[in-house]
Amino acid sequence: MSPSRLETFTRMLESRPDDPRLRFGIAMEYLTQDRLEEGVNELRRYLALTEDEGNAWGRLGAALRSLGRDDEAREAYEKGIDAARRHAHPTMVDEFQEILDDWD
Repeated sequence: MSPSRLETFTRMLESRPDDPRLRFGIAMEYLTQDRLEEGVNELRRYLALTEDEGNAWGRLGAALRSLGRDDEAREAYEKGIDAARRHAHPTMVDEFQEILDDWD
């Protein structure tokens, strides 16, 4: 039986613990498996290592919102808006702003 993507990324991370791409890959695998808390933790590790253009902030916001952690989710979307603006991603800015505007 071949190793899962999560196992593969985790093994690779052992030799490259500061590789943000591996952290993002692990986070995405956790989110895909609906392991939201673990996904949130890995997204935070990823964001501590690299300048994200907005995508990871949006995924973090969505996961936090699903966990009922609305204040943290709002903060993630706001940081995502800032990052998307810095990297000239107006569509992402609009998407995240719409989520915040339609929150309640």
